[in-house]
Amino acid sequence: MRAIFQFTRGNNTGIRGQSGALLLCTRLWESRAFLVPYLLMLVLVALPLFLLESAIGQFSSSSCIGIFSACPVFRGAGIAATIVNFLQTGYYTTLVAYPLLFIYHSLRRELPWTSCDNEWNTDHCTRTRADFVENKTENGTQTVVSSADEFFHNEVLKISSGVGEVGGLVWPVVGAVLFTWVIIFLANFKGVRVLGKVVWLTATFPYVMLTILLIRGVTLPGAWDGIYFYIYPNFDKLKQPKVWAAAAVQIFFSMTPGYGVLTTMSSHNKFRSSSMRTAKIVPIVCAMTSIFVGFVVFSVLGFMAHRLGTTVDKVTAAGSGLAFIIYPEALSLMPLAPLWCVLFFLMLFFVGIDSCFGVVESLLTVVTSEFPQIRSWRGCVTFAICSVIFLGNGVIYSQAGIYWLTLVDWYVSSFTATLNCLCELLVFSFIYGVGRTIRDLQMMTNKTVSYFWYATWLVITPVLTVVSIFVNMVLNYGPASYDGRRLPDWAQGVGWLTACASILAIPGYFVYYLAVHTKGSVAQRLAQGLSPTAAWGPAEEECRAHWERYCALHPLRHRLLHPNSSGAALSPPETVPLGRP
Repeated sequence: MRAIFQFTRGNNTGIRGQSGALLLCTRLWESRAFLVPYLLMLVLVALPLFLLESAIGQFSSSSCIGIFSACPVFRGAGIAATIVNFLQTGYYTTLVAYPLLFIYHSLRRELPWTSCDNEWNTDHCTRTRADFVENKTENGTQTVVSSADEFFHNEVLKISSGVGEVGGLVWPVVGAVLFTWVIIFLANFKGVRVLGKVVWLTATFPYVMLTILLIRGVTLPGAWDGIYFYIYPNFDKLKQPKVWAAAAVQIFFSMTPGYGVLTTMSSHNKFRSSSMRTAKIVPIVCAMTSIFVGFVVFSVLGFMAHRLGTTVDKVTAAGSGLAFIIYPEALSLMPLAPLWCVLFFLMLFFVGIDSCFGVVESLLTVVTSEFPQIRSWRGCVTFAICSVIFLGNGVIYSQAGIYWLTLVDWYVSSFTATLNCLCELLVFSFIYGVGRTIRDLQMMTNKTVSYFWYATWLVITPVLTVVSIFVNMVLNYGPASYDGRRLPDWAQGVGWLTACASILAIPGYFVYYLAVHTKGSVAQRLAQGLSPTAAWGPAEEECRAHWERYCALHPLRHRLLHPNSSGAALSPPETVPLGRP
């Protein structure tokens, strides 16, 4: 259980979580009151979804597809999550590999992004961000580019002029990504027990590095100006719906509900493990980590602004620029800059690869669950999955790779995950019934589930999820762009097709199941598709027998009512045996 806790914590502070932390910093910079809706969404959306996915995964010992044996017509939601994980892993491993290239370039006395006399620099290069800020034309067009910006785009990415100009492969990126996949394979092919031991290191090390960076950051001149800028609120922004919608998206992005990873990892728990305790702790730890990262980042940005004689808002940037351009430039101004750069990018690599561990394990669990005859060939299956994803994402290792990475991330990531969460809530709160779900959880943990969780699963979380989808589609959703440049229409079309590959799995399987796996009239087919199959329930025979007996002793007045609403209490252990711990 401890290993699973470390894994889920590492996964949620991984590449999604750490990117989410940097995005949180950006949101705080833009709205200055983003923390208020973020924390509310944490309590009302993230915590309930995290507990729900953890509970049903542990209860059924099933993958993100297998849990929908409770309502088989919705198995398409699990398939959609699997497709998203397959698509995302390709470009996430590329993001994870970028810090390796920065580590390599940091192993020298003078950091290469601090000068303009390198072969990749142009005539527009400037060494200081102060010059970069000041040298803009009146209409906002940049006349100069920072040396750190040119290093990232011209040397690391070797970026082309557009998404259609693929160019050749960037071989340093290919090598770094291949090295990353080798580590992922070695960590996953022996199973979750070995993976749990690896995660103890990869999930803990970043916290040590963050603490070291924070201690060093707050001792720098100007650091507290950056921290004040970070935490000073602007409550007028709370009146804007898009701020609340963005907070919901940030929750889905950083806490990873709807991706199937939480369900998969919880399926490896012992049946009697305290999933409720873990589900309460992990999201809070992840949220606090995101906020903690903000202090680390803005303390150094405050120092950077102090050194350049400007204000913090003029040295801040959004997106990947914060991690790969602005922060490396800020670190280069510190004493012993190469050391701090190595530590920072090593931390990014560790937190990133944690997330990749989780996604690959989720894919492995899905494949071996759907095709149990290959379960004994885990090593070969792991190698096949890693190889297919690595070889299938060659375009992301090209000179146009960053454009394709942005395109897939924009269209595939958050919307499908939010839709999957909505399907989970629809199934386990309304169709299977929140009363049954709570009864199953109480039987599994032998603890009472409070009415707070009942209210969130039945009303609050579904409503907020629907509202966030609608508001984001209306206010925040637009065409994909990179570095302020809108990608062409044909690329947007490719992005939509990629998104449809996962989204259409939900209605597609719904129709397929009713047509192929059921018989009778339309009403009869629908009733069969919305009813639990024989596969639903605890996997172990002893636990299943206890569950069936518990359900018989605790009939529900209605599947939408809390099982304790009739005054029934939990049966003592001697009435319903607890089974194996």
